[in-house]
This record gives sequence, C-alpha cells and structure tokens, in this order.
Amino acid sequence: MTDILKLAQVSKTYTSGNVRALDNVSLDVGTGVFGLLGPNGAGKSTLMRTIATLQKPDSGTIHVGGIDAIAAPHQARTVIGFLPQDFGVYPNVSAEDLLDYFARLKGLASRGERRGAIEQLLVRTNLWEARGRAVSEYSGGMLKRFGVAQALLGTPKLIMVDEPTAGLDPEERARLLELLVDVGESAAVLLSTHIVEDVSDVCSGMAIINKGRVIFSGTPGQAVEEVRDHVWAMSVNRDETVRIARSTEMICQRLSGGKHRIFVYATAKPDDRFEPVAASLEHVYFHRLQAGNEFAPTNRGARNTVASAPGAPQ
Repeated sequence: MTDILKLAQVSKTYTSGNVRALDNVSLDVGTGVFGLLGPNGAGKSTLMRTIATLQKPDSGTIHVGGIDAIAAPHQARTVIGFLPQDFGVYPNVSAEDLLDYFARLKGLASRGERRGAIEQLLVRTNLWEARGRAVSEYSGGMLKRFGVAQALLGTPKLIMVDEPTAGLDPEERARLLELLVDVGESAAVLLSTHIVEDVSDVCSGMAIINKGRVIFSGTPGQAVEEVRDHVWAMSVNRDETVRIARSTEMICQRLSGGKHRIFVYATAKPDDRFEPVAASLEHVYFHRLQAGNEFAPTNRGARNTVASAPGAPQ
C-alpha cells in the first residue's frame, strides 16, 4: 500500500531559547489511524504544524499524497485536513453556516456541491440534529466532532487531529474515536495524543516521540512484544516506593486498595515479592520514556496497515 505521509529526517529548532523541537523525525503513514504518542512538550504539536505547512522545518522532507509539502505548501493543503488542539469558532454562527464558510475557503465553489458535502458530514459526525445551533454553544465533544467535520471538507487524504479526546467524558471519547476509525477506512489519520489508551484502542500503527525524537515506531503489538515477560508488580507502602525506585527501573505506579501498586521493568524477577503481569502499551510507553534510547522493530516505517491493539493496562 502506498504511504500517504512520508517524513524523512525532519528537524526544527526554535531560535528563541535554542530549543530543538524536532530531531531527525522519519515516519511513513498509510491508510488507517496512526498514533503519535508522547508527553506534553515532546514535539507532537510542532510536528503537526510543520506537516500542515504552518511552519517550515529547518531540514528534511515532507510528502503528503505524493506532493512535496515544503516546495508546494498551497498544493499540499488541498489534501490535508487539520484539527488543532485549540480552535476558535465565531459566536452565534450555526454549524451549517460555519461549515459553508470553511467549504468556500477550501475551494468548494458550487453551492450545490457545498450543500451536499456539508449535509453528509453533519450526518457522519452525528451533528445533523444540531446543525442550526451556534457552534459556540456546543459541548466539548460536539465541538470536537464539528472540528473533525471541518477537517474532512474537500475529502483530504491526510487528517491530523491534535489531542482530540482531552477533557471528554467516556461516552464522547468513544464516539469520537469511533468516528476517527471510520475516517481511517479511506484516509490516513494522524492522531496526536498523550493518552496511551487512545492509541491502544484505535491505532494500527504508532510512534512514540520524546524531546523531538522518535524513540519507537511500529505497531502497538510490536511495541508490547518488546517488554513481554519483563514487567513485574507488587503492592507496597508509600514509603517503600523510593527505596525500590533506587534499585529497580520503576516504570509506573497507581493506587490499588489503598496501597501503592508499583510496576517495574526487569529481565528477571527482582525479588520474591514481585509477580509477573501482562505487558501493556502503557508499560512500553513509560519504559521507553525512561530509557530514552531509540529502538524500533524491522518495520521502522510504522506502516499502519496491520490492526493490532493490546488490552487495557494491567
């Protein structure tokens, strides 16, 4: 399958503060939902803005649908739909009218063409019944679905969504993720998030990014294989966590039954108090962030064509 998005050694440094936001990022993304996972400040939003041609990289190449996005940004924008983390809407303007305005900006000159596209998108995003309401009055989930609708205008080949589920309740989160999976049937969806469950639930390909560098690329299943049989857990008193952290690689912890349950990465059982647990994408994520070393399976391009998602973190 032909990749829709191809990045090769993309770097970006902000001169103010001399911050290297992107460090030789290379990724290949095909049809489906591809997760870009990383902590806040990892470079995800910078990468999204760069792909969207809102800023130029210092070096590297970006191709979207075969178009050189650096040499021909205006042409590349015709095949890109973008939902940033924060986007504003005009007050007192209905969803239907606002989509019509965006459609004209995207080059849909025919009124009949715009009307048909808008009606289809409002139905697809489950906003048809609320089409006459002002978008500024929408709930958080409805607003995110409206954002997806505007990103889909013009039938782009690549849709990018930045932290789309942040702040949503479980029902709206599930509805939005289901919508993105549906969109991924015919386009490439780049989902930027710091929420591990978003990636494990819907992504067939993924990359972990930290400090501007890709430290993993592959499928969620391949990621989990890297730590399989190497994750151990035990319940401890809070005071013990510091001592154990000094002698093991503690990857995460959570409260369980009033006690701290800690998870460590080790190739062998640390001591008799630990028990093995099923590896999850959450364990991979925290282990890789702590290790800080680049690793990837043979499928470095992370071509997202194989559906694979682990279960919920243990």
